[in-house]
Amino acid sequence: MSELLLRLFIKNHQDTKNPDVREKYGYLGSITGIIINIFLAAAKYLIGVITNSIAITADAVNNLSDSVSCVITLVSFKMANMKPDKEHPFGHGRIEYVAALIVGFIVELMGYELIKSSIGKIRNPEAVVFSVPAVIVLLISIGGKIWLAVFNRHLGKKIDSPAMSAVVADSISDTTATAITLISLVVSLFTDFPLDGYMGVIVSLFILYSGFGILKESVGIILGKPPEKELVDELVEFIMSHDEILGIHDLVIHSYGATRTFASVHTEISSDGDLLRAHDTIDSIERLTKEKFGIELVIHMDPIVTNDEKTESYYQYIHKTVKDFDSSLSIHDFRVVEGPTHTNLIFDIVIPHKYKLTEKELIAEINNLVHKDNENYFLVITVDNCYI
Repeated sequence: MSELLLRLFIKNHQDTKNPDVREKYGYLGSITGIIINIFLAAAKYLIGVITNSIAITADAVNNLSDSVSCVITLVSFKMANMKPDKEHPFGHGRIEYVAALIVGFIVELMGYELIKSSIGKIRNPEAVVFSVPAVIVLLISIGGKIWLAVFNRHLGKKIDSPAMSAVVADSISDTTATAITLISLVVSLFTDFPLDGYMGVIVSLFILYSGFGILKESVGIILGKPPEKELVDELVEFIMSHDEILGIHDLVIHSYGATRTFASVHTEISSDGDLLRAHDTIDSIERLTKEKFGIELVIHMDPIVTNDEKTESYYQYIHKTVKDFDSSLSIHDFRVVEGPTHTNLIFDIVIPHKYKLTEKELIAEINNLVHKDNENYFLVITVDNCYI
C-alpha cells in the first residue's frame, strides 16, 4: 500500500537524495496524516459526547493535536527545501529537527490538559453509556493509527526524517491510548466503578511519555548526536580501499539536515610517495564520497615515515606503552625529532568520552612511564576527542 501511494503521487520516488522528491515525501505523509486524524477526531468526539466518555473525548482531542502536528511537519518540509542563503549558507534542513521539537511540545501540552480533565472526571464521575458504534469507531481508529504509523515509518526510513519519526512515535502512543479507551468502554458494561476517569489518566500518561520521547530525540539531534555506526564504517572502508591511504583519524561528520552532510578527515600517506598522485587520489575520494554517500568531504593529508626502522621502533615503543597503560587509548600523527641531548616523540592521543583522567593527568602519567625507561625522551602530546 505504501509503495503504491508513492508510485501514484511521487514521480521518481526512489531518488530520495533529491531535495524536491524528499519534500514530496513529506507532503504525502503529512497530508495523509491530516486527513486521517481529522476524520478520527470528529468521529471520536461525536461518540464521546454520546457515550459521556471523557477517555474517548480525550482521545479525540489527541487526534486533533496530531493533525496540527502534521501541519507543522508539512511546513517544515517546505522550509527545509529552501535554498541556502547568506544567513544560512548550509541550507535549512535542520528546520525538521525544530519541527519535531514543536510536535513534542504540542504532545506534552495535550497530555497535560487531558490529565487535568481526567482527574476532574475521577472527582466528579458520570456514568459511561456503552455503545456498539463507539466500539466500531475505536477499532477503526486503532487500525487507522497502526497503518499511519507503518506508513510514516516507511516514508521516514526512506528519507531519514526526524519529523516523521516524531509522527510515528505519536501514532504508536495513540494506538495504545485508544486501546485503553476501548477497554474502559467495554468494562463499563460490567461495573459501575468510575473507570473512565482513571483510564483517561492512563491515556494522558501515555501521551506525556510519547511527547517526552519525541523531545528527548529532537534535543539530542539538535545538540549533536554522533553519526550512525553503519555510515562511519562504510565511509572508513571506502576511504581505506584506496592504496595510497595508509590510515585515517580525526573523522568528523556534521549534519545540517538529511540532504546536507559535511565531513572532514585526516588521511595518512607515505612521505616517500608521489605528492601529485596522492593529491589526485584525495580529490577522487572527495568527489566519489559526494556521489556515493551524499557527503561533502574535506581531506587533510598527513605524511608519515614508512621506511625508517628507527622511527618504526620509536612508534612501536610508544604504541605499546600507551596500550599497556589503557587499551582504550590510541595514537596517531607520530613523528620523531632527534637532537644531541634528547629526542622529541610527537604524537596525538585519542581518549574516549568521560575519560577517568584529565588531559593534564593523562599526559603526566604517560610521561612518567616513558621517563622511567629513558629520561632523554621528551613527549609532545596533543589530546584528541572522538567525534564518531
